[in-house]
Amino acid sequence: MRIPTSLAEHAEQPLIKPPTQLAAELRLPTNWLDYTILAIYFIVVLGIGFAARRSVRTSLDFFLSGRSLPAWVTGLAFVAANLGATEILGMAANSAQYGAYTVHWYWIGAIPAMVFLGLVMMPFYYGSKVRSVPEFLLLRFDRSAHLLSSVLFAFAAILIAGVNLYALAIVVEALLGWPEWVSIVVAGFFVLAYITLGGLSSAIYNEVLQFFVILAALIPLSVLGLKKVGGWDGLSDSLTASHGGDFVTAWGGTGIGSDNPLGANWLTIVLGLGFVLSFGYWTTNFAEVQRALSAKNLSAAQRTPLIAAFPKIFIVFLVMIPGLVAAVLVPKIGTPGSDLQYNDAIPYLMEDLLPNGVLGIAVTGLLAAFMAGMAANVSSFNTVFTSDIWAKYVVKGREDGYYVRFGRLITAIGVLASIGTAFLASSFSNIMSYLQTLFSFFNVPMFVVFILGMFWRRSSAKSGFWGLLAGTVAAMVNYFVLYKQGIVGIPSDQGANFVSAIAGFVAGAVVMVAVSLFTAPKPEAELQGLVYGTRSPGMAEPPAEGDDAWYRKPALLGWGAVILAAACYIPFSF
Repeated sequence: MRIPTSLAEHAEQPLIKPPTQLAAELRLPTNWLDYTILAIYFIVVLGIGFAARRSVRTSLDFFLSGRSLPAWVTGLAFVAANLGATEILGMAANSAQYGAYTVHWYWIGAIPAMVFLGLVMMPFYYGSKVRSVPEFLLLRFDRSAHLLSSVLFAFAAILIAGVNLYALAIVVEALLGWPEWVSIVVAGFFVLAYITLGGLSSAIYNEVLQFFVILAALIPLSVLGLKKVGGWDGLSDSLTASHGGDFVTAWGGTGIGSDNPLGANWLTIVLGLGFVLSFGYWTTNFAEVQRALSAKNLSAAQRTPLIAAFPKIFIVFLVMIPGLVAAVLVPKIGTPGSDLQYNDAIPYLMEDLLPNGVLGIAVTGLLAAFMAGMAANVSSFNTVFTSDIWAKYVVKGREDGYYVRFGRLITAIGVLASIGTAFLASSFSNIMSYLQTLFSFFNVPMFVVFILGMFWRRSSAKSGFWGLLAGTVAAMVNYFVLYKQGIVGIPSDQGANFVSAIAGFVAGAVVMVAVSLFTAPKPEAELQGLVYGTRSPGMAEPPAEGDDAWYRKPALLGWGAVILAAACYIPFSF
């Protein structure tokens, strides 16, 4: 891809064909060794599900692992739940399309928000003993805000799980030759089996396994890719010659009014991605927060996102390098003149670089990533639908065992619904663009409601519902009406996502403030443990033995991650 000479030219480029199939030449030469590795992985996955089943006795065990897991387990599960195949394929596609700008999604678009979640928000989540993010809104606002947030989150979780299934189907069909329906059914069956058997514990322990399997797949791919293009210097020189110097920098060309491949300036990157989208996703997305809520105590819950922040800082290299290498090896990737889309970057390198055996590990890692992303959303969906919708508004007051059985049933329904939503992703050539669109619609409005409700005591009970509704509608109107209809000129889908996120945040905040000024606030006694500056009994929990060690201090971990992420920017800023 060349850099457009103007933002207008970028906007006029033909749409890349949707990823209804990957290029036919990407078929992998797999043999018995590769399939043996794959079979062993599936057997282990089911084994973990059966082992976890023995610990499921109550609904708290099924939906939150009985709040019994150590911080290192929940921390790795936290990062693995985000490291789905849509993250891997999508960020490699981002790198092939936009270059080193991909680092922003990690160092400014993840780390600060993860640290904020651990240091500031987890004491309120965990201390209030809520089972889900929407339940916190029930305590802070009212039933209308709770029900709307529950429905929006359940809908978003199914859409995102569907993205993972869709991506899995097209990749496995291209790489292994399996029909799409076979890929969907097989992956859906295994996710359904181990979550239904062992609940969240099964999902989390599988995510820890999947984290290491994914690393085993990406590390050799990145190393061999760099070797083929002459190391980092060779890669950088080739991309500078073909795409321009800004392609291998983080901030080059991002001045206001400047031209760059991303179609976004530093202000929209910092505000749209670094604040609104990032904080909206990491602090309110229950698929992530659920992992922290399953920790054994408040200290472990706080450290969950902070531990996850450190591998998150470096994972960007394992997804960015393959995308950059693909941009060198296939200079026209993603353009009408090439058979390869941006989403083909990882599969192309797998086919081109990896020998049998290593190829089996890479395929297993890719499938593990798909399953991790899908399982995270399905397990959070079954919790929200069962605890926040069914038990509170449909069938109330039944015995605990009933809700465990219903949770297993709704898990199956969620997997089937994910299959139905899978093909909605087909209109996006870059999967990450689709995901960022969903985040701007669903996570950002919820974030503004949380942030005002948590830090402004005057936020009234009624303001939560209207702020959430206004933010969601504003983000959708900006994207589908102003951007898609060409009323406002925004150079790229990603740029439109940043602007939609800002629009949703501002609209939600303005409406919340307005409604709060004309309606009564909640009594001070009902805000204890829900608003900054107050405490609940759960926040007074003393640290467990060993948690007071200096290297486990949440503040040290959090600020250490922020400083390290900032330092990583230095070589990409000059």
